[in-house]
Amino acid sequence: MKPFRYQRAADVATAVDTLAATPTAAFLAGGTNLVDLMKLEVEQPDVLVDVRRLTSGRIEQHPEFVRIGAAVTNTALAADPVIRERFPMLSQAVLAGASGQLRNLATTGGNLLQRTRCVYFQDVTTPCNKREPGTGCPAREGFHRDHAILGTSDACVATHPSDMAVAMVALDAVVNTQGPHGQRAIPLVGLHRLPDDEPERDTVLEHGELITSIDIPSLGFAVNSRYRKARDRASYAFALVSVAAAVDVADGELRDVRLALGGVAHKPWRATRAEMVLRGAAATEEKFREAADAELADARPLPGNEFKIPLTRNMIVDVLAELAEVRR
Repeated sequence: MKPFRYQRAADVATAVDTLAATPTAAFLAGGTNLVDLMKLEVEQPDVLVDVRRLTSGRIEQHPEFVRIGAAVTNTALAADPVIRERFPMLSQAVLAGASGQLRNLATTGGNLLQRTRCVYFQDVTTPCNKREPGTGCPAREGFHRDHAILGTSDACVATHPSDMAVAMVALDAVVNTQGPHGQRAIPLVGLHRLPDDEPERDTVLEHGELITSIDIPSLGFAVNSRYRKARDRASYAFALVSVAAAVDVADGELRDVRLALGGVAHKPWRATRAEMVLRGAAATEEKFREAADAELADARPLPGNEFKIPLTRNMIVDVLAELAEVRR
């Protein structure tokens, strides 16, 4: 591992100023992704600024939203009674991600900012546009079974690994930040980027911009929600496909719906086309399948991951049928 300097900032403003003034610096919270990448020499910061104790480790209820401090651990988030009762899909998503040991250390803010990556990104002996822009994307002709089918570009087909972020995108979460130019509130659906021709940029954050908290708006029908994940083994594996869904159904009609997908794109994928098909429609398996097909119409799989299209379709139908209590 390349030598680096460790610094514990006294407050958020100092941490932001330090990072903004040092192009090769990085924030350190739980470090469960960053330290791994440093060991692989994928990330080589000269300075690590410890921010774990600078942001809140509490979950607070407000009349219109629930605020989750950026330092809340994944374990605490999944176990919180408010989250489990009001947003069960979020608790389920966190429990589906990583191992218990990692969840004990990983923070909510850090989980959102883990790198979108694949095996080529983590192997410094291979070219990778995300790691070294302009060197190419070997996954397109190589191993790409786990890779994206939506929103891809010639430059990158990697998928975002977070389970938690998929549920938060479905719940219309908002990320609060403090950066060199002040504070911002960023809808989570707009935080992460599609690769386009700049795959090295995972998010819209500026260098030195720190996530301080995440707000989940009050959504009454989110109590009727699920997170389902298909993966190669029962634990400690990224999603091949995941589905986060919440539905408001009455008298056989879908009055409202929230739907997001994981494992299919460079970012957590909000399934807006499917939602448009479903709102106000009859809660039937045929309509669920129509909605899934609408969302997948622009899918561009590679030969090794074509199976993700029927897998995604079937998972959407299954989760919606379960939530709407549709007999199959």
